[in-house]
Amino acid sequence: MQNNEFTSIYFMKKYILDLTVTENIRLHANYVLLKLTQTAPLPETLPGQFAEIRVDGSNTTFLRRPISINYVDRKKNEVWFLIQLVGDGTRKLATAQPGNIVNVVMPLGNGFSMPENPQTKVLLIGGGVGTAPLLYLGEALLKNGCTPTFLLGARSKNDLLQLDLFESLGSVYTTTEDGSYGEKGYVTMHSVLKENKFDLICTCGPKPMMMAVAKYAAANGIECEVSLENTMACGVGACLCCVENTKEGHVCVCKEGPVFNIKKLLWQI
Repeated sequence: MQNNEFTSIYFMKKYILDLTVTENIRLHANYVLLKLTQTAPLPETLPGQFAEIRVDGSNTTFLRRPISINYVDRKKNEVWFLIQLVGDGTRKLATAQPGNIVNVVMPLGNGFSMPENPQTKVLLIGGGVGTAPLLYLGEALLKNGCTPTFLLGARSKNDLLQLDLFESLGSVYTTTEDGSYGEKGYVTMHSVLKENKFDLICTCGPKPMMMAVAKYAAANGIECEVSLENTMACGVGACLCCVENTKEGHVCVCKEGPVFNIKKLLWQI
């Protein structure tokens, strides 16, 4: 099937792709891992970018759903999406079966920075479904000669996803709010932050968590990038529903982000 390609004011080409489902893996009652492919090689994709996925067959879902790119498996020519079931749209996506066609616009937005020095100590902090983009980022860092450290937080043990994959890329530390796995509490309370000095922190998750991480980074002179999860609709900066007020003025998170250095944000940290 021929794909439609268009170029925007982004630096990378965006593609409208009809992808075929290869696997739908239920990781948790509220999460599925959707793996998609096509005959042609998938487009170049950077860690931290996202996709807009069309939801077919839902009478209540009219807009595409913005989903982080969890991983790109170049050997199998697959793109992975970790989908949290929170509404009619994502629940419908979760029913896709191998062989089904899913229409995807990707890659969208700007991703995380890659350290030039492989000796840079990088900490990747994720909370809940916000861990999704950190898997692909971790692999990219490792390929670049930089072994990442992961700090992953969740409500309970069952909410910590893909731990085996993260452990294959670097050291993994965890927190759970109920103490069922790892250290009890929030990610900013973990002992790894007291025992180690990091040069760069990249984080994605609930906004209060990211603000707490940003506050820690700012207080300790650590470079920090956050992946914002503002409400998005179009994914190309046209609808303006994801606008964030920054030190450089109002910007569309879907176009200028979703990844921002905290120095550009107006967060009170």
